[in-house]
Amino acid sequence: MPVTIKAPRVSQMNSPKSGNAVANQFVIRTPQGVYFQSYQTVIAFIDIGGNITLDYRAWDYSRTTNKYRSIFLGENTADTRKKIASGVYALADLNPNRV
Repeated sequence: MPVTIKAPRVSQMNSPKSGNAVANQFVIRTPQGVYFQSYQTVIAFIDIGGNITLDYRAWDYSRTTNKYRSIFLGENTADTRKKIASGVYALADLNPNRV
């Protein structure tokens, strides 16, 4: 009997101004949920239950990361900070193999 594997689907994010694909900003859809990756670093994960986890070191790394993380989450950085502080968002190491 053949095994069915649902491969992740990767797409580039689009610029809110031009609508063109943006280099190095990705949305990765898996059976477990959706990831946001900036360059080679996973920044955020939304599981199938809607729970959000942010990488504790990289979620607020740069202006570009903040811009596209905000688009991914549909909120600004101030709102993200409040949700982290209140425990709505979890922080974890989403990049355990980083050097």
